[in-house]
Amino acid sequence: MTGTLLAQAIPTPALNDSPVFIQVVVLIVLGMIALAMVGCLVRLLIGPTLPDRVVALDLMGMFAVAVIAIFSILIGKPVLLSVCLVMGLILFLGTAAFALYLERRARP
Repeated sequence: MTGTLLAQAIPTPALNDSPVFIQVVVLIVLGMIALAMVGCLVRLLIGPTLPDRVVALDLMGMFAVAVIAIFSILIGKPVLLSVCLVMGLILFLGTAAFALYLERRARP
């Protein structure tokens, strides 16, 4: 069986099949993440230093990973979780590379 046939053969429950309480909690969590992303956007735009802006951008990326993970649960497609894993690793490597750049720039 190929990967797509196997994914179609295994039924995954979507959030619409879950109780209303869980649906409400998911919507509240998405709202809280949206508010946090707005706060990060403010820090990104008015951040006084470059490290502040980079950290805000990295945090917005991590929030995007969380939204994708919640969306994958919402629609019942766990395939999107691999996208979250790869995106999180790339974001981590970018932040580590920026920290290395700042460390080397600070040396005389």
